[in-house]
Amino acid sequence: MVSLDDAVLARLERGGSRYEILVDPVLVDTWKEDPDSVPLSDLLAVDEVWSDARTGDRPTSDALEGAFGSTDLATCVDRILRDGSIQLTTAQRKQIVDDRLKQIVSEIAMTATDPKTKLPHPQTRIENALKEARFKPDPFLSVERQVQDAVNILKPVIPLQFITVRLAFKVPGKDYGGVSNLLRDSMQREQWLEDGSWACVVEVPGGMKNEIISRVANRSSGVEVKELD
Repeated sequence: MVSLDDAVLARLERGGSRYEILVDPVLVDTWKEDPDSVPLSDLLAVDEVWSDARTGDRPTSDALEGAFGSTDLATCVDRILRDGSIQLTTAQRKQIVDDRLKQIVSEIAMTATDPKTKLPHPQTRIENALKEARFKPDPFLSVERQVQDAVNILKPVIPLQFITVRLAFKVPGKDYGGVSNLLRDSMQREQWLEDGSWACVVEVPGGMKNEIISRVANRSSGVEVKELD
C-alpha cells in the first residue's frame, strides 16, 4: 500500500458532486493496462472513496449508487481512474517524469547501437539528445508505449541501429548454475563438452552485448566468449 505522503489524488466530478481516491502514481498506468495485475491494496493509500479527501468527507451510499451504479470500491475506483483526472503536485510530476525519462533512456541504450562503432550509445548522449529535442515523457503512460516515440525523435539527431548479436559462451562446469540462470531467457542452444565444461549460444540486443559479457564474467572467471556471424 502506498503511503499517504506519496499518494496522489484521482478525482471525478459527476452530477455536481466530486469523488476522490488516493492512489500510487507509479501504479496508475500499470493498472490502466491490466487492472488484474495491481491489487487495490497496492494501488490505494486508503480503501475509501471521498467527496473531499482533505477534509475527510465521504459520499453517502446513495450518492455512490447514483454516480457509479454501485457502492463496490473496485467499481468506483475503475470509473474514477478511467473517466477522471490525476492531481499531481509540481514536485510529484517532475519526479515521475524524470524517472520515466531515465527508464526510456535505459531501454534504448540496451537495445540500440551506433551503426559506425557497433557499440551502444552512452546513456548521457541519449538523454541529452532527448532533452535538446524537448521530449517530455507522459507520467501516466508506460515506458514501453513511449520508447518508440523517443526513438523517432532521436533518429534525426543520433544514428541508431537496432540489431541482435549471437554470442557463444563456454564456462567451467562448476559455474554452470549461475551462468545458465543468467542466460536462460536468451539461450538458443546449450551443451556439455567432453572436458566437463558447458557451452551455450545466446541472442541478445546489440546494445546489451558488453553488459551481458560483463555479467557472465562476474559469475565465471574462466569464461570464454566469441561473437558469432
